[in-house]
Amino acid sequence: MNHSLNHSFSTLVALILAFVAAAPASAQEWAKKMFDETSHNFGTVARGAKTEHRFGFKNVYKEDLHVVGVRTSCGCTSPTVSKNDLKTGEEAEIIAKFNTHTFVGQHGATLTVTFDKPFYAEVQLRVTGNIRGDVTFNPPFIDLGNLDLGQGAERQVRVVRAGSFPWEIKDVRSVNSNFEVALSKPQRDGGQSAYDLTFRLKPGAPAGYVKGQLMLVTNDPRAVQIPIDVEGRVVAPVTVSPQLLAMGSVPSGGTVTKNVVVKANRPFKVTGVDCGDGCITCPAKPDPAVLHILPVTFTAGEAVGPIERELRISTDLGEGAVPSVLVQATVEPAAGEAAPPTAPAAAAAAL
Repeated sequence: MNHSLNHSFSTLVALILAFVAAAPASAQEWAKKMFDETSHNFGTVARGAKTEHRFGFKNVYKEDLHVVGVRTSCGCTSPTVSKNDLKTGEEAEIIAKFNTHTFVGQHGATLTVTFDKPFYAEVQLRVTGNIRGDVTFNPPFIDLGNLDLGQGAERQVRVVRAGSFPWEIKDVRSVNSNFEVALSKPQRDGGQSAYDLTFRLKPGAPAGYVKGQLMLVTNDPRAVQIPIDVEGRVVAPVTVSPQLLAMGSVPSGGTVTKNVVVKANRPFKVTGVDCGDGCITCPAKPDPAVLHILPVTFTAGEAVGPIERELRISTDLGEGAVPSVLVQATVEPAAGEAAPPTAPAAAAAAL
């Protein structure tokens, strides 16, 4: 009898210990669900090249979120947080910068993001990459700066590969149809091969941020593809204020209206406004004016929680002349409806 009781007690203790050990890992899941991805491979990059990746995350919970910080397991990667405090529906990024100036070869790092509100949790992000010490870009990336809409741009990059191997750039590719590239003939001088790369942004590039890559395709089997980053911003002749329109909390079925101001340096017409699903309405302004005040109305549907829509404003100034407006709202349950789960409740449920 005593033996049976001791055995049952030991089994119960073992089950409790196993459950407690598993609980912390389960409790982290609420935070991990805010990230679209948790790993990134930079591939093969040139020494000194600007190489970074942004891990986006969004507060999908009712409570305010606070990021304590982010630490790295390796000096090859320097992480930063774009925003530490997020309300419901707000977004931020963990920016992982690969230190290509001081490291060479294959490297990887684990980035640990720590939250203390609304519930303690840690999320681990992983980055890896191979830094080629024999390939360099001058300048390290293509910086377009701020450009007027329709202006276009041209930049030069010197690509050098050290070594006696007859290195060749076979092709330069990009998924962005507004990028054009021209390569000089290879210049070989003893222990190195060099190219002058001419990059052009087409005048038809739309307004907004320009962020992409050119992929150099080489004859080197160890690194067939090497990327170079392109960054800049095309500024439209029209300004919109605010570009983030916060509607606040709206009960299911309710409406709220706020104004958006659109201004240009010459008279123009607002020919249409579209958000995709019809939950946002706004009248057109057919009479030309330098400044238009647009009343934007959001109608809450049955879905409860944070809502985010892109409001696209069309004018007679041409496609892409007006920056889009991001409309955010939180739909609250109507009387008698159940509220959405909170982050602590979701975490506690795992316990």
